[in-house]
Amino acid sequence: MDSDLIPAVEACRLLGISPATLYAYVSRGLLESRPGRDHRSRVYLRREVEQLAQRKRLGRGPARGAAQSLDRGLPVLETRISLIRPDGPYYRGRSAVAAVRAGATLEDTARLLWDCGSQDPFVEPPGDWPARVAALALDAELPPLARAMAVIPLLALQVPHSFRADQATRRAVAATLLRQNAALLVASRPAGPVHRLLGQTWRPGDAAFAELVRAALVLCADHELNVSAFAARVVASTGAHLHATVCAGLSALSGPRHGGAATRAYMLIEQAGQSRDIGRFIATHWRQGEDLPGFGHALYPDGDPRAAELLSMLRAAPVDPATMRLLDTVIDAAGQASGRQPNIDFMLTAICLAFGLPATHALAMFATSRLAGWLAHALEQQAQGRLIRPRARYTGLQPEAAAAAAHD
Repeated sequence: MDSDLIPAVEACRLLGISPATLYAYVSRGLLESRPGRDHRSRVYLRREVEQLAQRKRLGRGPARGAAQSLDRGLPVLETRISLIRPDGPYYRGRSAVAAVRAGATLEDTARLLWDCGSQDPFVEPPGDWPARVAALALDAELPPLARAMAVIPLLALQVPHSFRADQATRRAVAATLLRQNAALLVASRPAGPVHRLLGQTWRPGDAAFAELVRAALVLCADHELNVSAFAARVVASTGAHLHATVCAGLSALSGPRHGGAATRAYMLIEQAGQSRDIGRFIATHWRQGEDLPGFGHALYPDGDPRAAELLSMLRAAPVDPATMRLLDTVIDAAGQASGRQPNIDFMLTAICLAFGLPATHALAMFATSRLAGWLAHALEQQAQGRLIRPRARYTGLQPEAAAAAAHD
């Protein structure tokens, strides 16, 4: 990985700036530096420097804004659903962290995100699996996301198309779908509350675990226009069925750069635990240009408040002291090496490790929770009645050059 790291002089050359400006970029969070081999110099990730150089070349006009908007850049859509602040996400103006402390469930959060008012779309029981999908829905040998993505399109056949339905009907469809998705992710039958379903399936009778799951589901329910929410919203803008929007979100989540973050964090913790010196292992990992999955968040430079809340709850839970020491040691080592704090991916992983569960359960928790947000974005987009169709900035071969090349 050393070839991916470049010294300050090379970074300055690629960016066309002075060393003083380079250090200013680091202090402003535009670039990240890491210790060099001699521990006195600083090195930089080549890909980050090249990406910054490309953004600089785009200039300051609308083209630059368009190019940056789809990578945590300028806002691209208006929404009333969630707001991200340094102290965590707010759902329709209400703090997600405060909701956890008040005992809110995922169903409570969904009602808020969906702007239900006095309507309770969860009042009706979710029912059992239709005969044609029961075997597939309860097949625990299938990966959780694959099972959900296989069954949900078939469930849509049992539900009238929601595109022209009134908002109350759409919310009722969404409520059933939320519970069905949760059940699919744990190969069980639909039931509520969702956090109890997951808790009883994975750790029967463990109230402390179920309480942590409740908190995690509320904190992960929505996070503005993340990749999976945006994918679901684009599909919803076409007038597609709510089931199709959910499948779009699940498909986006299946990628290693989105939903796979928790699995990579799980592997990092396991590898650190097997090393003789966790501090040295993490520091070497960082210095060699490797990422620290589960640490740092672009939208929370001072630390992810969602993770801090879950970490506080986990430390108070009756978990194996040795596992908790391992987690704390990894957190301390990562902080010393990189200055980064744990994010929500790390904490979903930490909960699974602390209670003896595999990494796949962290992803299942995330997918269970985030469905509430996807459906909120789908409902909002359908109510707006507009198609999402951004323009592209073409950077390829111009037609004149292509024609000239064809004649050479």
